[in-house]
Amino acid sequence: QVQLVESGGGLVQAGGSLRLSCAASESIREINTMAWYRQAPGKQRELVARSTSGDITYYTDSVKGRFTISRDSARNTLDLQMNSLKPEDTAVYYCCLVKSQVYYWGQGTQVTVSS
Repeated sequence: QVQLVESGGGLVQAGGSLRLSCAASESIREINTMAWYRQAPGKQRELVARSTSGDITYYTDSVKGRFTISRDSARNTLDLQMNSLKPEDTAVYYCCLVKSQVYYWGQGTQVTVSS
């Protein structure tokens, strides 16, 4: 069972930055897909950014140019650098890892952006 632990959330003013980090309990070297999702109150969980082996990345339109996803196989971590934050980025952010077609989730970290 893969364990994922997120950190780095908090309260920030609009225009500010935060860096989220997700630590995996085992090696991510052979993991094809890792991603960050978020869920705002009253809304469905949505994909924010995805990292696929071969350094292929995907970003939802609303965060393109502001967020950067990166993985470190030596440290078994997945990071999300978030710049130029907006109030609409407020949500609980979840780290996700896909292994053998099973989705593993972290417990989530709250990001709140004040206007």
